[in-house]
Amino acid sequence: MMKVHVATYGCSANQSSSEIMMAAIRDMGHTLVDEAEAEVVICNTCTVKAATEQKILHQIHELGQQDVDVVVAGCMPQVQLDMILQRNPDAHILGVNSIGHIGDMLHTIEQMRDGDMIADRLQTIDDLPSGFLNMARQRFNPNIHICQISQGCNYHCAYCIVTIARGKLHSFDADSIVSDIRSAVAEGCGEIWLTSQDNGQYGIDGDIRLPELLERIVSIPGDFKVRVGMMNPFSVRPILDDLLDVFRNDKIYKIVHLPIQSASDAVLHHMDRYHSISEVNHIIDRFRQRYHDLTLFTDIIVGFPGETDEDFKQTLDWVEQYQPDKINISRYTPRPLTKAHEYRNIDSRIMGQRSGELHRLCDAIKLANKKTMVGWKGRVFVSKNASVRGMMARTDSYRPVVIPQSGELRPGQHCMVEITDTTPGYFLGKII
Repeated sequence: MMKVHVATYGCSANQSSSEIMMAAIRDMGHTLVDEAEAEVVICNTCTVKAATEQKILHQIHELGQQDVDVVVAGCMPQVQLDMILQRNPDAHILGVNSIGHIGDMLHTIEQMRDGDMIADRLQTIDDLPSGFLNMARQRFNPNIHICQISQGCNYHCAYCIVTIARGKLHSFDADSIVSDIRSAVAEGCGEIWLTSQDNGQYGIDGDIRLPELLERIVSIPGDFKVRVGMMNPFSVRPILDDLLDVFRNDKIYKIVHLPIQSASDAVLHHMDRYHSISEVNHIIDRFRQRYHDLTLFTDIIVGFPGETDEDFKQTLDWVEQYQPDKINISRYTPRPLTKAHEYRNIDSRIMGQRSGELHRLCDAIKLANKKTMVGWKGRVFVSKNASVRGMMARTDSYRPVVIPQSGELRPGQHCMVEITDTTPGYFLGKII
């Protein structure tokens, strides 16, 4: 038996894949350990940002200098295999669709380490995804089940390398998804995260679209909450009415993650984003009309090639008008194999100034909005043990409230709280 470490980078889909691989490792009798103790390190990689890519490449190079077998999984092997092998020629490769083969790969690595086989680099890259649903898991949080509902994307935004890595959309079977979630609820999971590259695209390649899938999920018996992950505006547009209707269910958190990337139509066109900012606004307005306590997340790329001062001002004005609860801000970095890789980048100093200005605006809006919640009273859903103190709970609109530890309170339960104060990251509450 071997000592194995799984290093996870990137999105919740990668977290889900790591949970499945960790369970397979555990069930084979191997020991999951910290990286410093490991004989085998599995790097479940992300290639969205250049900084993360460089960190991973450094890690696999350093591990290659030691007596450690390295398995590189996730998105990077699909699009940057040459870079991986330059840094570590002995690295074993497990494609993004191939997590179900981790057991076979570890078995072979063990035989190599024992001298029963001639050492050679292993590589498994499948065209179609398998092994993502109804699999044993070792969860990062025992109360949260991450369910990946599809793989890939049918759109090609100019900056996005993930579409190239994960391929065309492959929606997973709805019956299998429902069975996967039903089992998780039976195991005691109180929070279900639906994840994919773009949840709004689910079922474009089949008969069941996302609203119908959600109707089937919330019909599962049990006391649980569903968090619907990121949906692109252009994928929400054709299902908006049905999506608004299904969100009425108490089991669905009233949160929408709708990445705009820019509020300038000129920049959106240059990004090949398939939507206008007026279409985004229409979607948000419709959701807010139906769900007044809606939580809005978005993503914005600062400094995309060709972005002018006026383009950026339009984004600032949009943020002031719509005041998202959370914005994931990224400075543009060119990614290999993408259309935008050939574009001329803007000055990094300008990019830094714009990023700083947007961060300051977001922080001010977030703090002002949070203060208005002090004194709020209502029912919350206990999600997990808080990293600092007490328990992390969520309002129906997914706002985080840390409450003191109570001897009888457990993740998956509800309680009534009053918000007494706020921090930059979460609210403080007391049980009432």
